[in-house]
Amino acid sequence: MIPDYKNKNLPVDKRVADLLSRMTIHEKVAQLHSAPWQVDLQKEDGSFDEKKAMAVLKYGICHVGRPGWQRSPQEAAELTNAIQDYLVNKTRLGVPALFHEEALHGFMAQDATIFPQAIALGSTWDPVLVERIYHAAAGEIRARGSNYVCTPDLDLARDPRWGRTEECFGEDPFLVTQMAKAAVKGLQGNGPGIDAHHVAATAKHFVAHGQPEAGTNTGPISLHERDLRETFFPPFKAAIYAGVLSVMASYNEISGVPTHINFWLLQDVLVGEWHFKGFVTSDGWAVDQLQDMHRVSGSPAESARLALRAGVDVEIEDGSCYSTLVEQVENGKIDEKIIDRAVERVLRVKFLLGLFENPFCDAKKADKLTNTKQNQSLALEAARKSLILLKNENNILPLRRENISKLAVIGPNAADLHLGGYSALPKHSITILEGIRKIAESDIEIQFAEGCRITKSVGDWRGYFEDEVQPADPADDDLRIDAAVQIAREADAAVLVIGENEGTCREGWGKHHLGDRDDLNLLGRQQELVERVMATGTPVIVVLVHGRPLAINRIAEQVPAILDAWYPGQEGGTAVAEALFGEINPCGKMTVSWPRSVGQIPCFYNHKPSARRGYLFSDNSPLFPFGFGLSYTTFEYSSLRLEKNVISSTERTVLYADVTNTGSRRGDEIVQLYVRDETASLPRPVKELKGFERIRLEPGETKTVEFVITPEVLGFYNIDMRFTVEPGVFELQVGGDCLSVQSIQLTVRE
Repeated sequence: MIPDYKNKNLPVDKRVADLLSRMTIHEKVAQLHSAPWQVDLQKEDGSFDEKKAMAVLKYGICHVGRPGWQRSPQEAAELTNAIQDYLVNKTRLGVPALFHEEALHGFMAQDATIFPQAIALGSTWDPVLVERIYHAAAGEIRARGSNYVCTPDLDLARDPRWGRTEECFGEDPFLVTQMAKAAVKGLQGNGPGIDAHHVAATAKHFVAHGQPEAGTNTGPISLHERDLRETFFPPFKAAIYAGVLSVMASYNEISGVPTHINFWLLQDVLVGEWHFKGFVTSDGWAVDQLQDMHRVSGSPAESARLALRAGVDVEIEDGSCYSTLVEQVENGKIDEKIIDRAVERVLRVKFLLGLFENPFCDAKKADKLTNTKQNQSLALEAARKSLILLKNENNILPLRRENISKLAVIGPNAADLHLGGYSALPKHSITILEGIRKIAESDIEIQFAEGCRITKSVGDWRGYFEDEVQPADPADDDLRIDAAVQIAREADAAVLVIGENEGTCREGWGKHHLGDRDDLNLLGRQQELVERVMATGTPVIVVLVHGRPLAINRIAEQVPAILDAWYPGQEGGTAVAEALFGEINPCGKMTVSWPRSVGQIPCFYNHKPSARRGYLFSDNSPLFPFGFGLSYTTFEYSSLRLEKNVISSTERTVLYADVTNTGSRRGDEIVQLYVRDETASLPRPVKELKGFERIRLEPGETKTVEFVITPEVLGFYNIDMRFTVEPGVFELQVGGDCLSVQSIQLTVRE
């Protein structure tokens, strides 16, 4: 007779309880830490080494990190199968492993499909597309036998100095909440069980990680509970209500308490209020940092006790702290019931993934299911929808073939592939230079010059693990700039592809986070390159490839056309070229406010009325506002009207707005709804995004967009920390960005 935990017909909770009752303390603790992704479980010929596995996996394991990294799809699948075979058939209880991967914007593994970076996915304002992208990534991950990802990143990008800005969908809680729900559904499917084409997702980094002190990663932040509940909690709460199976605690401390020991956050809120039933994982080396960074612990054993009691169920990477738990239980320093609580949460996820019934994958299919034509098309669609037209003076774009016989393509980001952090080399890709050459065909002569360097090395995925990134030596660029000026002088137009690279805007690894900056100006001699090329008199178009807003004030003033590509993914070169030549109409919108200088930070749009009062001798408006993005056509908003202009605090009404394409081209518009509480018992933001809809309009076409105004749209946390809708007047604003709006008033009566 099979034990209950192996009976797939029994409820998950009963199977978990049965398995837990059979486990020794060694087997329990093994489920609370991981084998780091660097762990070597193979022989020199690449085959699985059972002797090495015995040392690491003797009692089982929660998860093994990153088997897909730097292995072909089939090799990775064969390795995960071998590890699972060992665990299932050669350990006492046969508990299979989770395999941890990264999928911030596609599976971070050799040959996988790499989509536009997260900040670019946010710029599509298209949750349905985002769900499809994460569904595709999940399929590629599961094809190699992995089943658990540390994705999505639900931080709010509130400080562009922070090197992880590119990992965020944007600065706004409502927008990121919609992306959170889409990402979780794409990765996990419809749940509660996870089928063989989906993976367990992780909502990270909980919480308020994206507005650190001084803009430096892991920096502390001081916030009132109201700020957490109104601004930083909503994306995570939405992910949990969508069924996310894992939450990653953030490195930072909040109002003096490190997140990894914050019982209120990890137990009272996550479990008590939101009824989270998955497990909480540490961030990499974060439990160690309780001792060596936060200094709230005197030893690895104490760090383990503090984190586990607070609700951190699993320690990732080397597990050096949680490896002390067996001894601590045996000597009475920690109650085994706390261990059991964490193990139950881990086992529940493994049962929901179906790993006890289907722990293996078909290794022979892994290559065929990776970077498929369908996924390449999806990556191209995402790149097209993420492009943002920031400026187009005198309609210099799109480029007209009849006016151009020779085109200069210049810049450090034109000829090399730049994908952003959490990327690996995909099986298929196209650079911006390649995309332009392909679309120009034989009609236009393309000349290329690098112009200058951003960093000494190219800084793409090949330098991803460098401990130190060196800025380019200015003296090395004299000849490069001269060559660029020469080809620009001979050309009918020049496309300058500039910005950042993976060396200047990435998260780094382990205890080193290398992307933070105290200056948002273009690195190296890029500004000089632009000005020298502009001085030739040749019409100039700037294409930005980067991971955060940059202080490009002079470029925004002087250059006639600017196209923002962020890190556009493996198909980005095609999308950029199509936009430049008018084969597509750019339709992305900013999801972060763009500061003019570091001194203007914070710059997010939904600030309080007492903020942003200005500085001497400068403009305190953003260079580009939240929600901004131009098009090759124009849109007009009209006829704002309400189903009911007066409602009670428990009623709802509907806001209607007509949007017309007044130009000569088909185009997509992202219609945005903002709400402003005119008078409240506490200061409220000057406006808050509360709805958006992406629509496509033919020339001359008009569509009516509807927004349902519910109590949740109008409410806030009052002085007693109770969510309430106060009577009064609300201004409802609809438009194409947070500043270009039309308004109508709604009255909420007593």
